[in-house]
Amino acid sequence: MLKPVAVCGGKFLITKRLARSVERHLPLRDRAEMAGVSMGERNSIASCFWSSEPYLITIGSDCTITAGVKIFTHGGCSVARDRYRNFDCFGKVTIGDRVYIGTNALIMPGVSIGNRVLIAAGSVVTKSIPDNCVVGGNPAKFLHSVDDYIESNKEYNLDSKHLSSAKKRELLMNLTEDSFIKKGNIKVR
Repeated sequence: MLKPVAVCGGKFLITKRLARSVERHLPLRDRAEMAGVSMGERNSIASCFWSSEPYLITIGSDCTITAGVKIFTHGGCSVARDRYRNFDCFGKVTIGDRVYIGTNALIMPGVSIGNRVLIAAGSVVTKSIPDNCVVGGNPAKFLHSVDDYIESNKEYNLDSKHLSSAKKRELLMNLTEDSFIKKGNIKVR
């Protein structure tokens, strides 16, 4: 038998199973806010990124958190519990406005991320990041400013953000190869 978790005016009974089912169908942004994450406006969320203390996470406005991102507010304390039975450490995570966090990035406890920051996919962010930075790697390191990133990619800008998926596909499939970003070779010793 299912246990009730809420009774509303004596008329409705909501079970844990039903509540979980309904929650799974909510947009991730709504799920994050229900869990306790504090968020600004116009954020794009593609990941269930929060840890067991979501109320320690604050996110500004106009941010993109892509798939696989994880934000930690604690960790590693179990190694000390043989000496200190209830050992626990926590760190708040603050994310500014206009931040892009790439796929599978990890944000560690106690990190503050400034405004206009781009975090490359797969990065492990162990230190706070000031405004206007592009970082990447494990551990994440400064690569260049957001302004330099924009300047170096301006020639590839297609102004396609407003297009429908079909129109964007048509545009991209009809471009010449020199219209796409190309990366150089890695250095081989």
